[in-house]
Amino acid sequence: MPPAAGPAGGTGAQYADRPWLDPDAAPFIRIQGVSKRFGAFTAVGSVDLDIYRGELFSLLGGSGCGKTTLLRMLAGFEIPSGGSITIDGADMTDVPAYRRPVNMMFQSYALFPHMNVESNVAYGLKRDGVAKAEIAKRVGDILEMVELRQFGKRKPHQLSGGQRQRVALARALVKQPKVLLLDEPLGALDKRLREQTQFELMKIQDQLGITFIVVTHDQEEAMTLSTRIAVMDAGNIIQVGEPSEVYERPKTRKIANFIGTINTFEGNIAAGGKGGWHLACPRVREPLRAPKDADIKDGQKALLAIRPEKITMSKSKPGDDKLQSLRGEVLELAYMGNLSIYRVRVDGGQVVQVTAPNLQRIDRNKIDWEDRVYLSWRPENSLILRD
Repeated sequence: MPPAAGPAGGTGAQYADRPWLDPDAAPFIRIQGVSKRFGAFTAVGSVDLDIYRGELFSLLGGSGCGKTTLLRMLAGFEIPSGGSITIDGADMTDVPAYRRPVNMMFQSYALFPHMNVESNVAYGLKRDGVAKAEIAKRVGDILEMVELRQFGKRKPHQLSGGQRQRVALARALVKQPKVLLLDEPLGALDKRLREQTQFELMKIQDQLGITFIVVTHDQEEAMTLSTRIAVMDAGNIIQVGEPSEVYERPKTRKIANFIGTINTFEGNIAAGGKGGWHLACPRVREPLRAPKDADIKDGQKALLAIRPEKITMSKSKPGDDKLQSLRGEVLELAYMGNLSIYRVRVDGGQVVQVTAPNLQRIDRNKIDWEDRVYLSWRPENSLILRD
């Protein structure tokens, strides 16, 4: 599972759970200048990426961004048009797929319908000429790990979608690869089962210590599973970071909009009192306080962003002068069970989205359509984005 936050500096043991922070740590997988062209079309630009041993790393992006093509080049199913791929110190660029220390789990699972679970899992080992006794032991052990030992004699059609997913995972892991590549591994599951399976996948990866690389278009899935995420767009990696970093500190508007929901205010920066900065936004009557750590200059155009869950909404004006405060009217609201989503048009015309947890079964002071409200947030919880 994703590691807990650790120290920001130091060497050696201090970086045990976060080797990407250690300038002296050697990457387990190194992708340097890798590109892939199909005729005149560039599917993957010149990508540089380091992945460390034992990571559960996600390649995240929309359809056509190049994430699956990059995964297939790691697997050896596609030959790069340029660049190199190194795994555990060995150059894999020209090594065929069957000789690489990797295995791949496909989105469709690709189980053999005429074979039972045990035979499906054992197939690769039999092809490799592993002894029968060793096959029986390894198949039994991996089925025990994925909690399918009692289903060994069943055929794929006799299993649920989640069980078939675990058979495919067991078949990929039984050969004990150094790297497991997973292409949209949970895409065929319904929402509840997908959420449950995410935690099972994390547990198995943690037990085995194998490096997992997951391709997904699902932002929540990537945030839940990953030690780190690489966000891809148009064949290029546009940000790499831990889930909290990508969510809380997206580098661009495109990343911020792709990872979750965010409110943005466009305007010009102006110097404020006590060395602070303000954003003059035409669609907001009040000047917006810019975060102090923003690299900004007086007079420049800027985009200030704030996540919906960072905003507090109330019918009375906040008493804390350190808070950013705006007045507005509730246009729309949606009750989602655990939370409610509000769309508020602030004075000046800008529409702002706010999410609020539903902490009580019955809230007699609840905010409703057309109510006049105050929105407030701490300026340090906002950020300045680049286009």
